[in-house]
Amino acid sequence: MRDSRLDPLFAAATSLPGVGPKVAKALARLLPDAPETGPRVIDVLTHVPTGAIDRRARPTISELVAGEVATVEVKVERHQPPRTARAPYRVVVADPTGAMTLVFFRANAQFIEKLLPFGETLWVSGVPELFDGSFQMVHPAHVLDAAGLAKLPPVEPTYPLVEGMTHGLVARLTRGALDRLPELPEWQDAAFLAARDFPGFRSAFEALHRPRRPQDVEGDGPALTRLAYDELLANQLALSLVRAQMRRARGRATTGDGRIARKILAALPFALTGAQTRALEAIRADLAAEARMLRLLQGDVGSGKTVVALLAAAAVVEAGRQAALMAPTEILARQHLATLELLAAAAGMRVALLTGREKGRERAVLLERLEAGGIDLLVGTHALFQDEVIFRDLALAVVDEQHKFGVKQRLALAQKGAAVDVLVMTATPIPRTLVLTAFGDMDHSALDEKPPGRQPIDTRLASLDRLDEIIGAIGRAMESGARVYWVCPLVEQSETLDVAAAEDRFGALSEAFPGKVGLVHGRMKGFDKDAAVERFVTGETPVLVATTVIEVGVNVPEATVMVIEHAERFGLAQLHQLRGRVGRGAGRSTCLLLWKGPLGETAKARLETLRDTEDGFVIAEKDLELRGEGEVLGARQSGMAVFRLARMEVHGELVRVAHDDAALILARDPHLTGERGQALRLLLHLFERDSAVRLLRAG
Repeated sequence: MRDSRLDPLFAAATSLPGVGPKVAKALARLLPDAPETGPRVIDVLTHVPTGAIDRRARPTISELVAGEVATVEVKVERHQPPRTARAPYRVVVADPTGAMTLVFFRANAQFIEKLLPFGETLWVSGVPELFDGSFQMVHPAHVLDAAGLAKLPPVEPTYPLVEGMTHGLVARLTRGALDRLPELPEWQDAAFLAARDFPGFRSAFEALHRPRRPQDVEGDGPALTRLAYDELLANQLALSLVRAQMRRARGRATTGDGRIARKILAALPFALTGAQTRALEAIRADLAAEARMLRLLQGDVGSGKTVVALLAAAAVVEAGRQAALMAPTEILARQHLATLELLAAAAGMRVALLTGREKGRERAVLLERLEAGGIDLLVGTHALFQDEVIFRDLALAVVDEQHKFGVKQRLALAQKGAAVDVLVMTATPIPRTLVLTAFGDMDHSALDEKPPGRQPIDTRLASLDRLDEIIGAIGRAMESGARVYWVCPLVEQSETLDVAAAEDRFGALSEAFPGKVGLVHGRMKGFDKDAAVERFVTGETPVLVATTVIEVGVNVPEATVMVIEHAERFGLAQLHQLRGRVGRGAGRSTCLLLWKGPLGETAKARLETLRDTEDGFVIAEKDLELRGEGEVLGARQSGMAVFRLARMEVHGELVRVAHDDAALILARDPHLTGERGQALRLLLHLFERDSAVRLLRAG
């Protein structure tokens, strides 16, 4: 149960003054991360400003500066109604130092006459500009009498908006939410707050929603940074509690004798890298321990994660148990099978595939073999955690492309056996701060070395205006035996339009190279996709036009050219993944990033980063800097934390501090029963890490 002191914050936002049906609808659009039942007071409170307008300047008309916000005391001298329908309504106002004109387009004359009665002394606030040598103010933000001026915030916060909301309305609602904020005990260490010059929890929200200076709302200012740290600490505490619970949950020690692993290593055409060897040693140590393993294996494109996963599976198979490898797509699952089958066969390991495509008698026989222990390693998609899939003795679950699966799916696979050890893999290198943020409940290993023999990829930028030249160059490359991927642009986040773009490009390239172009996209049936990829593999169609369905899982060593059309529409991590489809064989590879101008600064920086480096970890850090953590992690799809206040690109250095602080807190007070511990329970509830509090009660 949540502490009753927090009830006012978790009440519906419709309980705030001024929230009727119309505002409630707009508020639901403004706060899309709120629960399905609708926004709550806390959702309004944590909708923080992104800037502020400073209305403290009180110049006379003669002291006005064009372009600078001013609040001026004036007397209404005369009205100048428009002579034509398109002309503006003008009102001349003056003070002892001069005169200026207030300008209103498409104005209602009665409204203006009521707002600015002749002869009245009023205050107007807005941005003056020079026109024909004298000052005018177009649509002043405020026209106030003395009483209204007294209520005008000297510094007005500005918020992200949607249709139907204004800065003034959001400010009123956030101030109403602020009034509901109860007095809560301090959960942060007093010395830490003093050293960082952080305000109290309530004072921080006061500074954001009732700022006294524009600096109060800055992302790296003390107020927002303090609240971001609260959120990061809540997240790290929750992850640490989950991890502690897992450690308490007894595992089953599994130790192989190395006989299968030695045969796999002998069959490999290359030696393991130092990074692969270190990761494997850590995994084997985890498997042999009494505590359950939960480890993240990070590896850049082509760093050899699949081989590490196979050798980890070998360790449990040597001990007479089973392993499973779950991939997010059928293409990737089949690709893994192709990579693993030959090596596993050389070592006497029995490998099988289970996807949605296996049906009827074939599926029934496979499931019987699995339950009887006739399959050592089962590779598949989410089909693996369906109820009818029963293992004889599952010891290890490997989850590939972790960010494509939710935590619940990961756990569902882990529940297919007794005390299953879990290894999750990602080919998207994740910045160190985000590894802690999203995977703080896991140990982690990074494969930061490329296997010997991987060729560097020559990455070039070219304008789409040179399309004819590029098609000509593709023709010459094909004559010398090259295979070419041509990836079509992302179109408005619509799979239907993505497919249409791919079909259009397929048509154009088929005219240039009749019979030599294949097509693959997400709407095709599995058999048709496989057939298209197979024709590409054999060289029957040396050009493969595709949507981003080939981002992961297609492994064609003969492919040496990657063309990415409208590269400016893709994220850095995705471009890096696509580029990784080439450079897998002995031949020299090229990646062409085709862009359409004009390019924004961020898009330009993305493309230049990709041109200048192949290091996925460097690219991930740059992606974080340019786009924020949501883009790098794909947080909304993954079941990972979506932060309301913390921004990794601004507050990233605090993640390590929060991680260490959480470890220290739980070392001193593992059940959070002390004075600070009780306050920290409130913090966990506030940031909705309630499941962590339930773990405290359970364990």
